[in-house]
Amino acid sequence: MNPLTETPGHTPGDGAEPSRGLALVVDDAPTVRMYHGGVLRAAGFTVEEAANGLEALEMLLAQRYDLVVTDVNMPLMDGFTLVRRLRAEALGRSVPVITISTESQESDADAGYAAGANLYLVKPVAPDLLTRVADLFTAPLPSSQSSSTGSRS
Repeated sequence: MNPLTETPGHTPGDGAEPSRGLALVVDDAPTVRMYHGGVLRAAGFTVEEAANGLEALEMLLAQRYDLVVTDVNMPLMDGFTLVRRLRAEALGRSVPVITISTESQESDADAGYAAGANLYLVKPVAPDLLTRVADLFTAPLPSSQSSSTGSRS
């Protein structure tokens, strides 16, 4: 099994429930999609890919995703526009979005957050960092447990 392209117990397209969730990786560079997708697959995510923001938006409006990892500078629709358009849709308001770009100025990160991104990272992103932040954004919330230790008088 290749950890960069396969997830244990899940064959792409077999309809099996992913163990960690469904992630969408958006980048116009196939090698970057393969890299980010491979990191997420190795962490247990099922990954789908889009080559630009327009393709990604169409996918996001047709399918619920647990995480979006997007580049910023892409043809047809850039990552910031993608995030703004996603946040304008009811089903896209709660999806965690990580923007990853070569643009490293503070103003670039500010623009990402203003668009609605949850996190702005600068390329290259270490695999362990991407895995940790993906885990943080997709971890289930702790359930509230009511404890009954006795009756009240």
